[in-house]
Amino acid sequence: MAFFSYLLARRMCWPAATSGWRAFTTTEGSRPIIVHKRSLDILHDPWFNKGTAFPITERDRLDLRGLLPPNVTTPQHQINRFMVDLKRFQVNARDGPSDTNSLAKWRVLIDNIEEYAPIVYTPTVGLVCQNYSGLFRRPRGMYFSAADRGEMMSMVYNWPAEQVDMIVVTDGSRILGLGDLGVQGIGIAIGKLDLYVAAAGINPQRVLPIMIDVGTNNEKLLKDPLYLGLQQHRLDGEDYLAVIDEFMEAVFTRWPHVIVQFEDFQSKWALKLLQRYRNTYRMFNDDVQGTAGVAIAGLLGAVRAQGRSMIDFPRQKIVVAGAGSAGIGVVNAARKTMARMLGNNDSAFESAGRQFWVVDAEGLITDERPNTDANTLSFARKAREMDRLGLREGRRLWNM
Repeated sequence: MAFFSYLLARRMCWPAATSGWRAFTTTEGSRPIIVHKRSLDILHDPWFNKGTAFPITERDRLDLRGLLPPNVTTPQHQINRFMVDLKRFQVNARDGPSDTNSLAKWRVLIDNIEEYAPIVYTPTVGLVCQNYSGLFRRPRGMYFSAADRGEMMSMVYNWPAEQVDMIVVTDGSRILGLGDLGVQGIGIAIGKLDLYVAAAGINPQRVLPIMIDVGTNNEKLLKDPLYLGLQQHRLDGEDYLAVIDEFMEAVFTRWPHVIVQFEDFQSKWALKLLQRYRNTYRMFNDDVQGTAGVAIAGLLGAVRAQGRSMIDFPRQKIVVAGAGSAGIGVVNAARKTMARMLGNNDSAFESAGRQFWVVDAEGLITDERPNTDANTLSFARKAREMDRLGLREGRRLWNM
């Protein structure tokens, strides 16, 4: 990943260190990066290594002469060389990548963001998370676990960056559509931050992917001797909240201005944690709020595309496929939008709730569905209404 990190660095300028430093430049005309390292330590550090692009003067200054092939190449030449090698491998776009080399495409993400965003994130990130324990080579980010109770305030100072602007954190409980992947969910936080760096220009040294390991209910992982997470079932209730509370206090104590994004928490906890922290800390839930914002824009656009006025939106009948934190976040946001258009009172809110049919892998969610989360249950249809509803009757109801 060294070359990938260097490509990210090409668009960034980092603050200088204070003493005992040596410098090299990232691109012509940019101010230098200040480093404390020399020799192999530089080549082993993905933040500073730029491969064969070190000119001879920098190789002398940084004690790199003899540690690299003699031909000095430009970053673009390295990209071209890598791309030639990369094109030898074919990736099945429908079924996802079929070879591990596809993961190496991260290295040219910035210069090929449209083509390679699906490699750094969906769908390849799912493959990474499923196989993370076997792929692990060196750590990226931080890991907090239920076994670290009482130690998190000191642990957070083990991260070397004095300033962190963005944290993406997950507990691995609902990774994409793959379910509970435990500690292996760290890949989702890494991938999302890579997109922030490559597409939004956030300084790569001021982002931090974090995994909160509270166990896993994935029996396959619990039986896997290679699994790197806690070998225990997930904490629940107050024990779970205590771990998250301690984590939030720790990171905001060290970095009071950081933004924390909650990513891929199961719906059982996603909304509860959002309500618990949103008025205390600078945080948001991407699945609940980010997806909902985009979906509402699409729904309102669909009304306009039909040639109707926006005031017709509360009369739309909407089917939501998926009852995870993202799906329920979309439904909640759409319901609130409808209610505001209808008068923004209790009656309007109740009326808006009847415009939705929420469907998951087991079918339509009704009030007789067992073990349904309270947030999902508020959108459940009455089973008695659906008992005698065949295809013909359903179509008639839909067109009313």
